[in-house]
Amino acid sequence: MRATIYHNPRCGTSRNTLAILRHAGIEPTIIEYLTAPPDEATLRRLLSDAGLTPRQAIREKGTPFDELGLGAASISDEALIAEMLAHAILINRPFVVTDIGTRLCRPSEIVLQIIPPLDTPFVKEDGEIIG
Repeated sequence: MRATIYHNPRCGTSRNTLAILRHAGIEPTIIEYLTAPPDEATLRRLLSDAGLTPRQAIREKGTPFDELGLGAASISDEALIAEMLAHAILINRPFVVTDIGTRLCRPSEIVLQIIPPLDTPFVKEDGEIIG
């Protein structure tokens, strides 16, 4: 199965998602989106395919979200996308794309929706067992 993960190696959720993929025997294409951010068409496709609005996929914690005033309900989707493109850290992670679908994998076990069933359980970094 083909898979792509938009990954941040400093993020535990992203690391767990990558580990689940590998546990399932899938070696994904890894895009470290902070150093290789998606272009506008790719970002829009990720959002659309995952069934998310920009507001649902924007990251607040550890980002310039508050400084940019992005919490206001009056901020349009177009403005949010523009800021996500200007500041990749605002894109929540990890997005995973497989032949089955696209998901924002928060929590990491959401990736199970778009990969074949696991043969054996997986133990996350915090010791939680899934699958």
